[in-house]
Amino acid sequence: MAQGGDWQRDVLRELGQPDGPARPAEPPPLLVHPAPAPADPRPGLAGAASGQHPDPPARPPGPAPDPQPQPAVRTPRDPRVPMPTPESVPTVDPRLAHALGRPQHGDSMARRTGRSVRKLTASAAQEVAEQTGVARELQQPVTTGRVIAVTSIRGGVGKSTVSALLGRTFNHYRHDPVLTLEADAALGTLPVRMGAESVRWSCADLAQILTPAMQLTDVTGYLVPVADGGWLLPASQGRVGAPMDVRTYRAVTLALRRYFAVTVVDCESLPGDVARTAMDTAHARVVVAPTTAEGVNGTRLVLDWLAQLPHSALTSTVVALTASSPDLILDAKAAAAHLRETGVTVVPLPYDRHLAGGGPIRTDMLGEATRDATVRLAAEAMQRAVRVR
Repeated sequence: MAQGGDWQRDVLRELGQPDGPARPAEPPPLLVHPAPAPADPRPGLAGAASGQHPDPPARPPGPAPDPQPQPAVRTPRDPRVPMPTPESVPTVDPRLAHALGRPQHGDSMARRTGRSVRKLTASAAQEVAEQTGVARELQQPVTTGRVIAVTSIRGGVGKSTVSALLGRTFNHYRHDPVLTLEADAALGTLPVRMGAESVRWSCADLAQILTPAMQLTDVTGYLVPVADGGWLLPASQGRVGAPMDVRTYRAVTLALRRYFAVTVVDCESLPGDVARTAMDTAHARVVVAPTTAEGVNGTRLVLDWLAQLPHSALTSTVVALTASSPDLILDAKAAAAHLRETGVTVVPLPYDRHLAGGGPIRTDMLGEATRDATVRLAAEAMQRAVRVR
């Protein structure tokens, strides 16, 4: 979301409510100065044709008009000139990395012990059948790369965490290349959550490098390999800078779909321009909603807005209802029922001590309920992505 923005007012504006602020004016077109006109034989114009410019007409009294700003023009890069290699930047300051404690397991020792006892009495055949069915849904073949966009109504609700969980889940179950792409503003947390120690190339860099003649092995040389498989493309080198623009996002995602069966996109928060574009062009959408009254209410507004689009996106949208605290004030079942009234599928993600601690996500440290919910969320998103032709 743009700094200082108000997503509620922007959504109301999209819904046609009077409370929304006025849409900012479009930038003026690029002014192109025409070539000098040939000499005109008519009286009064010969001097202009010969280089003797007549006096300009007098300006009517009043304040001088504000000068019109010129839009920035991107100079195309010469493909013959090699792209300078950016320096590798650590995702976490080494001095701070030493302060990280030992990660906690998502489930307590008592809960893990009780689960082990229950597994001894449970039906092994039923468990294997359930896991096989989920794996079949996640491993559905695709003819073209599928893009799954993850967004939210505001930051800090677990959007990057959900993106990392989905990327790792697809990496685990699928045997074809999977990419997790960060399309958030600078200083995003996706590389840290994916376990990347450092980043080098960004989306803006690849937008100038990618060509149709490149092979998968050429492309992966610019990506960050993920420890448990798959690839990561960050949005920046971890420095404060301009956020990704729509042109860069379109160029990168359209080019990379040739190489990756599934691309999970960690978008900026709604109603940012990149988030709108990602939601409009993705094959499936995951909206992350916090289990709070204001979070569920705002997400419901977004879902109602999606339903009013010319091509409703609700049929390919899944809501991930996240819990950031073990002590929730809002009833999670009532919150899920409120969101399901729009027709979307809601997958609750329970509170997990390992995720709440921050830092790199280790799938072996996740709680059982979190793993089950993540796999179900990935399967729901994949089903919707495959349905789109």
